Order: sequence, then structure tokens, then C-alpha cells
Amino acid sequence: MAELIIFSLLNGLVYGLLLFMLSSGLTLIFSMMGVLNFAHASIYMLGAYLAYSISNAIGFWPALIIAPALAGVVGMIIERYGLRRVHHYGHVAELIFTFGVAYLIEELVQLVWGKEYVDFSEPEALMFPLFELFGTEFPAYKGFMLLVSVAIFALLMAILTRSRVGLIIQAAITHPNQVAMLGHNVPLVFMGVFGVGSALAGLAGVIAGPVLGTFPGMAIVLGSIVFVVIVVGGLGSLTGAFVASLLIGMLQTFAVAIDVSLNDVLGLVGITTDAESALSDLYTVTVSQIGPILPYLLLVLILVFRPTGLFGNRET
Repeated sequence: MAELIIFSLLNGLVYGLLLFMLSSGLTLIFSMMGVLNFAHASIYMLGAYLAYSISNAIGFWPALIIAPALAGVVGMIIERYGLRRVHHYGHVAELIFTFGVAYLIEELVQLVWGKEYVDFSEPEALMFPLFELFGTEFPAYKGFMLLVSVAIFALLMAILTRSRVGLIIQAAITHPNQVAMLGHNVPLVFMGVFGVGSALAGLAGVIAGPVLGTFPGMAIVLGSIVFVVIVVGGLGSLTGAFVASLLIGMLQTFAVAIDVSLNDVLGLVGITTDAESALSDLYTVTVSQIGPILPYLLLVLILVFRPTGLFGNRET
């Protein structure tokens, strides 16, 4: 039992912080620009594929820097020549535009790299167990993922709350005219924010690719969960995204680890169920089987009882 709890906590922490890496960029873009970018998960996928090609040519560590930078450039191009033009038509036009960009990126990935999995693996330098507990090894690469995720959270919070750049960015979204009168290029600020958010998505792709697999459907696998994270945490709240990511990560990993059905729980309290009843199939469903839908159940509860999210506010 102790082994189950400890490794479920560790795996939940790894998965949760991976979700944060992906959702932090989307949260940054939304909180600063008010744009809910449907192409964000596709840029995450593009980052993984770019890192795969770069790592085959010059190694994983250069790819860890170059691939997110390229993803950031792609994001800036999308903002400069796409979103900026449709921004005047409202949020619906922005959503439709980013939805179309997501499909374009997915088709581009399949055209260049094909429709099958690619062999993108972690660097040899991290192919060793970080520690061993209860006879089970914890990979060093997962420890590396934890370190990068926490570093991103700390860096973003420091930039947004304690730096002059962060103050300009936050002022630009609430008072763009005044910021422009002070001599700052507001459109350039927005383009930079969108680029940084896209670079964070690309970085998440580089980090997650070797663990979760690099394939054309990887954007769909995590894309919907990311939107659950930012809604549960509170739209535009970086702290909320961090907490919600950990919460959903723990929820899913513990659900997978606990192979208990309703029938088992009722049996513990002395209640027997009729195998011939209409609800017999429901009684045998295990927690691990409903694990994938638990984040969405949490989303429904949040929307019912706290529509602004855990750390959101009504102004958002």
C-alpha cells in the first residue's frame, strides 16, 4: 500500500507538472491577451516533432533550446499575420481562426513526418534510475521533468510579478492606450507574449515527447485536458493553472492505480448486490475504468459551484 501511494504521488506529480508546462503558455496568452488559443496543443505537438528532427541531427540538448524557440517564432507569426487581423471581429473569429490553424499544423506534421509514431527518446545522459524504492526504480528523466516544470513556474511568477517587463505586459492588457502613450509598442508586446506562450507549449512537447510518445494524435490526447486545467484553475490565473494541474494529475494517476469497483466497496460494508439486476454492469465498473472522465466530472462540478475557477475572478 505504501508503495502504491508513494509512486502514485510521484507519477501524479510528474503528469500534473507536465500539464502545467503545457497549460502555462495558454494561461499566459489568455491572461494577457484574452485569446483562448485552440492551436496551442498543436504547437505543443509541433515542438515535439521539431525536437525529434533536431535531436537526430545534433542531439537532444540543443533540441531542448532550438525547438521551443522555433515554436515561439511560429506563434509570433500566427499572431502577427493572423490573430491581429481577425482580432477586430471579436472572440468568435479568433476561436475559429486558431481552430483552423490547429488543423493546418496537424496536416503539416503528417505531411512532413508521416502518420506513425516516431522514435523520439530521452537523452542517454538521463537513462538511469534516480532512486530505487520498494524495488521499483524512478527514472532520472522524470526527475528532470519535475525540475524543468517547477523552474518554469518560478520564472514566470518572478517575471510577471517582480520585473518591469511583467508590469508592462500586465498594464498593456488593461490599459493599452496609456501604455502606448508612455512609448511602449503594445502590438509588439502582445506578439511577444503569444510567442513566449507558444515557446512554452513547444518546450512541453520536447519534454513530453519521449515519455508520452510522439505521434500526430498527441495534440488531441492532452489538448482537451489543458482546457479543463485552465477552467478549473481559473481563466488567466497562473497559480490556478499550477494547482489545477497537480490536482488533475493526482486524480488521474490515483484513479488508474486503484482497481476497485462499487461492488467491492459495498461488499466491505456488508451489502451484497444482485448479479441479475439491471445495474449489475454498473456495480462492476472500476475506478481505473472511469479515470479518463474524472477531470471532466471535476470540470462540471467547478462550473456548477464555482464558475470562476479555483483562483479566478469575475473580471476574467
